[in-house]
Amino acid sequence: MGSDANKVAVVTGGASGIGEASARRLALDGYAIAVVDINAEQAEAVTAKLSNSVDARNYACDVSDTEALHDTADAIEADLGPVEVLVTSAGLLENSSTVMDMDVAAHDHLWKVNYYGTLHTCRAFAGPMMKRGRGAICTIGSIMSTAPSPLPAYTPSKTAILRLTQILAVELGRHGIRVNSVGPTYVMTPAIQARIDAGERDPEVFKESSALKILVKPQDVADVIAFLCSEQARVITGVHMPVDAGWTVATPYQAYAGGMPWDRTTTGTP
Repeated sequence: MGSDANKVAVVTGGASGIGEASARRLALDGYAIAVVDINAEQAEAVTAKLSNSVDARNYACDVSDTEALHDTADAIEADLGPVEVLVTSAGLLENSSTVMDMDVAAHDHLWKVNYYGTLHTCRAFAGPMMKRGRGAICTIGSIMSTAPSPLPAYTPSKTAILRLTQILAVELGRHGIRVNSVGPTYVMTPAIQARIDAGERDPEVFKESSALKILVKPQDVADVIAFLCSEQARVITGVHMPVDAGWTVATPYQAYAGGMPWDRTTTGTP
């Protein structure tokens, strides 16, 4: 049975990628960890490693199942104690398509996981946080939260998560709960690596589209999540923090039709 002595962090989608990295990072901060994932076997493998240093448990749950989410939230509080931190990392990717050509069933399923999963996860865990008057939530947005792309399900779902985060920051702030979001670029998760291996993504394009010309790793995102959920960020809420190696600034800059100044062989006015 958990107790108030535990600092408890819940990570949905915690069996791999950014979620797994977040679980590992928050464990370093001394949190008891609840890994919530539809992949029970993989989640168990993650918590088995974390259990060497903290109380870590895994919970099989599909975040698109609202009733199961609330049951899982109740079980975690009973097992580990009051939840202080929630990271909503469960989500799906898609390959490029047009709105007219997209698979509508796949679109709807992605929204059930990405947006509705985030919405109902926040509702399930924020209720007890409100009663205690404390807590920190970090949602997983995207660089695509603020820009269009040929991902007709993914991009709108991440935009919706950004607006949801901002709304929750205001509504829950009066209860002592902070709600922020991270906006990762292309991150070298197993899901992205699988697409690279299948020839559907090019890591060199990832690098060249950023200002720093480097690849972003799940741990890079996890470090920012840990900060946003920490006491050091106690006055930060409602922000969307890009974790993108400068993709957000490099994309419009590098689209300038006059070419890059460092590519010129002669001097002149842009």
